[in-house]
Amino acid sequence: MNKARKEQLERFTELLHLHPFSDWRLLDQALTHSSYTNEDKTHHSLHNERLEFLGDAVLDMVVGEYLYRRYPDMPEGKLTRARASVVSEEPLACACAAFHMGDYLLLGRGEVRTGGRTRNSIMADAFEAVVGAIYMDASYSAAREFILTQLDKYLQLVDKGVYGKDYKTYFQELLQRDGTQDIHYHLCHEEGPDHNKTFFMEVVVNGVTMGTGSGKTKKSAEQHAAYAALEKMDALSF
Repeated sequence: MNKARKEQLERFTELLHLHPFSDWRLLDQALTHSSYTNEDKTHHSLHNERLEFLGDAVLDMVVGEYLYRRYPDMPEGKLTRARASVVSEEPLACACAAFHMGDYLLLGRGEVRTGGRTRNSIMADAFEAVVGAIYMDASYSAAREFILTQLDKYLQLVDKGVYGKDYKTYFQELLQRDGTQDIHYHLCHEEGPDHNKTFFMEVVVNGVTMGTGSGKTKKSAEQHAAYAALEKMDALSF
């Protein structure tokens, strides 16, 4: 690992308030996509798929344990749906976007050109790989702290009974409690080349813009707009 990469990884841990790694190669591996190792055989780098496998198991355990203790009367079926809502691709990718994980990923040139640094599937896999790296380098406790901190807002949604639903559905159900509302999503504009567009959407209720959001797909942008509207309504906090 060269000096520039080591400094980049140190900035990443400082950004997330993580303890310095004992073995920086683990974090380097967690932030290396298979496309990078497939394109550049000279670096002999390990990609993050094995750590992703491990991190996925740790993630399920941490969130499952948290929900089990938090909701002693919740039946198994609801616990399963609640856990799935927290550890699914969208929450993991959104957590990564909040601290710009894509900036620290080693990706193949093809993935970079096609928007891999913001692709939900790549971000979610990297999140799981980082969990695996923290677990291997430090402890289950350290991995647990990272997970619960990064996914706190999604765990709060479970407290409100919002699981197994997306933000658009929750937003609509919340507003319809007061009767029929005119809710629609409008594309404001889009940026970027055809292979790597970013869409900007707004959610409009009875002619009033309630929230705006962006994403690599229109559906993702709509979800972010609904989330922004829920935040504006203070419907996501205690």
